[in-house]
Amino acid sequence: VDCDWSSDVCSSDLCDPLGFPRSVMYETRGFEFVHTPAKTIQLLQYQRAWREIWTDGRPLPTDAGGTSATSPDPRWYGYSIGRWEDANTFVVDSTGSDDRTWLDYFGRPHSVAARFEERYRRVDDKTLELTVTVTDPEYYTRPFVALKQRFVRADRQELEEQLCIPSEAIE
Repeated sequence: VDCDWSSDVCSSDLCDPLGFPRSVMYETRGFEFVHTPAKTIQLLQYQRAWREIWTDGRPLPTDAGGTSATSPDPRWYGYSIGRWEDANTFVVDSTGSDDRTWLDYFGRPHSVAARFEERYRRVDDKTLELTVTVTDPEYYTRPFVALKQRFVRADRQELEEQLCIPSEAIE
């Protein structure tokens, strides 16, 4: 729970989105990919959110949050592009994540200019391995692997409904 202890206000009470990269590195309760010719949509079970991962050849923005009139605004889930490295490995590069989001549950920060690389590798028919590398010279001295995790697909896989409901937080 993200709280401002000086005012006893918690983001869980306000239903603020987790945003990226925290949604991938901490709240990985369930997710699914839907591939289209121009983009891949990642459906995230927690808070019923989704990410657009563009696969149409466009570049990542290099100046999200910048001062230029053409600089895109930071986003809760940033800007992402994806590519197939080989038949079993989907690589996603992201930047422009709003700096109000965290890397993880413990509140480790990142800048808007941080770069994230996710590598989704199919190990076998049921196992997917995810490796997330963070590059953010504003906060960290060198790139580092922030997460390496394996996911096993259940025989009956369905995304549950897990929503943040303010009226329930008030009770």
